[in-house]
Amino acid sequence: MKYLVTGGAGFIGSNLIETLLKEGGSVVSLDNYSTGLKENHIDSEKVVYLEGDTRDLDRLHRDFDYVYHLGEYSRVSTSFDEIEKVWNYNCAGTFKVLEFCRKKNIKLIYAASSTKYGDRGEGENQSPYAWFKSKNTELINNYFLWYNLPYAICYFYNVYGPKQIQEGPYSTVVGIFERQRAAGEPLTVVSPGTQRRSFTHVDDVVSGLLALRERGNGDGYSFGTTKTYSISELAEMFGGESVFIPARRGDRKMSSIDLSKSKKDLAWSAKLNLEEYINKFLGKLEK
Repeated sequence: MKYLVTGGAGFIGSNLIETLLKEGGSVVSLDNYSTGLKENHIDSEKVVYLEGDTRDLDRLHRDFDYVYHLGEYSRVSTSFDEIEKVWNYNCAGTFKVLEFCRKKNIKLIYAASSTKYGDRGEGENQSPYAWFKSKNTELINNYFLWYNLPYAICYFYNVYGPKQIQEGPYSTVVGIFERQRAAGEPLTVVSPGTQRRSFTHVDDVVSGLLALRERGNGDGYSFGTTKTYSISELAEMFGGESVFIPARRGDRKMSSIDLSKSKKDLAWSAKLNLEEYINKFLGKLEK
């Protein structure tokens, strides 16, 4: 199989590519390296890394069996100050991805945002990032109605694991706590700390992305768990001292998740446990 992975040098994309290569597939990664890292590259003759923008995708004259579109702007709090960048990456860029897939009749697997389902459905209007990502799902659904584009849309819930970003505006909360705990620093809990989140190991996300190739059709595939933790509870699991930092604009209070379609169509469920992951991390620190 031949794959195009946008955002292939990023956290989730690099883990996905590693698995696709193990299966014997060949991959082209397209990444603008706004958050992706060249350290995430995999040394293999079956993967080609291109540095570029999805808005220029029509310059890529290759055929693929599947397109995994992971390469979009992906942070809530910074999207208020970078709305033009959100538009360019998540609207203009994704339109080019859709056109690329339509013209070549390639199945598109799109990573949407679970912010759409936050705070009982109000989450999609709470930030530019959430709104643009939500509108992309509407557009992709309509591409199926208008052009019969084969597609599957999935939703990630606070992904953690190897290669996660630990520092800077695009870091994950688990990654931040890992870095701070390893350095003996206080864990910075975003106020009020009662925000509840579902957390998903990247290996579970990758298994879901693979299942979407043959068995995923349409919208509504969630990859997460029904068990949630508050940010304060997460900090307690890491141990050590915690300090509160100011609340962030657009930060949703709670997450909602419906796993029924993932279970029914894909026979998917999360296999890896957050508490076990953190305990293993703490065990390594003690050695």
